[in-house]
Amino acid sequence: MTTLHQLFEQAGQSPWIDNLQRSYLEGKELVHLVDQGIRGVTSNPTIFANAIENSQDYDDQFKALIGKNLSVEQAYWEMVIDDISHALEVLDPLYKQSKGQDGFVSLEVSPSLAHKTQETIDSATDLKSKISGSNLLIKIPATKAGIPAIKQMISQGCGINVTLIFSLQRYEEVIEAFISGLESLPNNQDLSAIASVASFFVSRVDTEIDKRLDEIASSEPSKAQKAQSLKGKAALAQAKLAYQIFKTKFSSTRWQSLSQRGASVQRPLWASTSTKNPNYPDLIYVENLIGPNTVNTMPEKTVNAFLEHGKVSQTIEDDLDLAHKTLEELGEIGIDLEQVTQLLEDQGVDSFTKSFDELIDKLTEKAAQLS
Repeated sequence: MTTLHQLFEQAGQSPWIDNLQRSYLEGKELVHLVDQGIRGVTSNPTIFANAIENSQDYDDQFKALIGKNLSVEQAYWEMVIDDISHALEVLDPLYKQSKGQDGFVSLEVSPSLAHKTQETIDSATDLKSKISGSNLLIKIPATKAGIPAIKQMISQGCGINVTLIFSLQRYEEVIEAFISGLESLPNNQDLSAIASVASFFVSRVDTEIDKRLDEIASSEPSKAQKAQSLKGKAALAQAKLAYQIFKTKFSSTRWQSLSQRGASVQRPLWASTSTKNPNYPDLIYVENLIGPNTVNTMPEKTVNAFLEHGKVSQTIEDDLDLAHKTLEELGEIGIDLEQVTQLLEDQGVDSFTKSFDELIDKLTEKAAQLS
């Protein structure tokens, strides 16, 4: 039994991997990861851009697709759907064994749609229609335009991975979209097949806030000691308080009526859990966020680190008073959390859009060379 198995069996947290590339499928690496305890897969436009740009694994298929007069973007989606479909097959036995609680693979709608509600709904519906597999989760960003799209897709019975959540307020809106989406379904409909996770991004919060704390420390000497003492604490504090929101919302009378119809909770998923600051422990965003009914999706390097020296202990509710105090003190010292989290959301959307656009440009160049 690996530490990944222990994470699930002893602490109730599902470890997923935040990576997917063709070599994982052709070389059986994904099968090996599942054997080691990985219980799901997430992907995003940047991950697919890196996979397609940095290998020759897709060249033959791309050439064949262009030869069929598909546009470059159509060819991109065909290649991505192919990878997702094969990953769904690998995870399907786990999906069935877990009775639909794990074994999911996530695919994100085009990042260019992040601020377009109806277009997001149309894209999610289209992707769902093209991919067979009950264990597919469509990723929709938790932007203001994304929230009604999430509700609509849940009301259509579609599994959703809500991505790019940075603030507690937006997280509450995500939960409301999920619950109200379920409530809009007919009273006699079984809700057990509708799965969802809410991806709360972690390390990026510390990266941005730490930078601001350094600026405060250098420009306001009287606040320097306090600013330095708060570094590396904001992200964990927010995530721990998000888990308290989760517990409250999914133990309410309102939720119980849905649970009786077979609905499963929308699990918090900790994303962006690799350590960006080399001065911090490599598993700081894993070992400190372990708890029941949660998911942690880790890049390969973090998965390997956890397999090598990870410690399993329920920590998600440790130091809750400190978590509240940390957010209060950040405000007192001049950190505007609302402004920070909005900035991070905007940067997240922009980053995925840039990766997508750059990949399409490079594929367009490659297509021109083939013609």
